[in-house]
Amino acid sequence: MANGKLHLPAGRMIAVAIVAGMSVGALGVYLFGGLSGNNTQLVAASESSGATCPARDDKIAAVDAAARGEVAAMLASKPPRALGDLAFNAPDGTPMTVADLAGKTLLINLWATWCAPCRHEMPALNQLQEEMGSDKFEVVAINVDTGSDDKPKAFLSETGVDALGYYRESTLGLFNDLKRRGLAYGLPVTLLVDEEGCLLANMNGPAEWASPDAKRLIEAAM
Repeated sequence: MANGKLHLPAGRMIAVAIVAGMSVGALGVYLFGGLSGNNTQLVAASESSGATCPARDDKIAAVDAAARGEVAAMLASKPPRALGDLAFNAPDGTPMTVADLAGKTLLINLWATWCAPCRHEMPALNQLQEEMGSDKFEVVAINVDTGSDDKPKAFLSETGVDALGYYRESTLGLFNDLKRRGLAYGLPVTLLVDEEGCLLANMNGPAEWASPDAKRLIEAAM
């Protein structure tokens, strides 16, 4: 919704991502609309599973209030959940977790070269990092292509995405971990995480990350 949002369970419009063929060349397929019974169960799973963090009522309220317009599909985590153990590889190829980025607010985005909406939003994520990235905030775009680094690196080079660190997880282990926690239903998946590794909000589906709406959301999280 351009100028506001409806609140769950009254039917906030969310983008539910469905992966069509988890293989090279497949395209992500996304449905937009009100919550069905199944989608309501997925949101309930998202809110109820996983270790919780200490209360962050003021910050959660600020993030929820800022989830408008281009980022209206971002769902506040009530209660906030600990994600410090999420594992992937650092830009230098070494294993790491979200906890290794403590001290920064993070916008974690899972993407793949075969996911058309992922490809579309990568330049905007790159722009967001260029404009807001600092020692207090980082866009952590994690590529989840299986196989070698050739395709994702070629895509980033061809599209001029040069401000983002090359985070990587090539086994689908990270995606499946988020799926088990009720946070991932397809790609792209985006998680807004505070400086202590606690989930503030999450989204399935694409968004316009270089928009003023997205920047206001990040500012609210910080």
